[in-house]
Amino acid sequence: MENNPNFQPQNSIDQIKLQNFMQNVLSDLGGAYSAVLVYIGDKLGLYKAMKDAGRPITSQELADMTGTSERNIREWLANQAAGGYIMYDTETQRYWLPAENALVLVDENSLVYSIGVFQATMSYFKDASKIMEAFRTGRGLSWGAHDSDLFVGTERFFKTGYIANLVSSRIPSLNDGRVEE
Repeated sequence: MENNPNFQPQNSIDQIKLQNFMQNVLSDLGGAYSAVLVYIGDKLGLYKAMKDAGRPITSQELADMTGTSERNIREWLANQAAGGYIMYDTETQRYWLPAENALVLVDENSLVYSIGVFQATMSYFKDASKIMEAFRTGRGLSWGAHDSDLFVGTERFFKTGYIANLVSSRIPSLNDGRVEE
């Protein structure tokens, strides 16, 4: 290891490497926190309400539409705007969900609908203790032992792709391509 040109003794700190690594850590943390908030936005119907509004809305309007706390909605909206999931107009203090983002976050028939990935990701947070036990024992973790968000999220994510390819690709590939015979 000491012959490795990239190895550096721990008592010799390269400040630029440290700063670069801290940027990676903070980016990962920001992504993790935002992933939880995307999950919450889906579960509380916040994205759908924004799409259904069809116009820029205030935090109070979204809270009223979804039966949620305006204070918490305001914080959620700030996070989502900072991450580019929704848009914000500083002059009117209104938020909106762009049509392109709605395809990813709301439209269950869109080929780019991806909200299921966030739901599946949440299962890993919920299953952390089970996964740690698998690391300790080496016994692994069966698919069925995971939180149900893994199954539901996976289905939600892959559903449109499966449906889109069922007739054109999947069925014709059955029986060595002779399914039509």
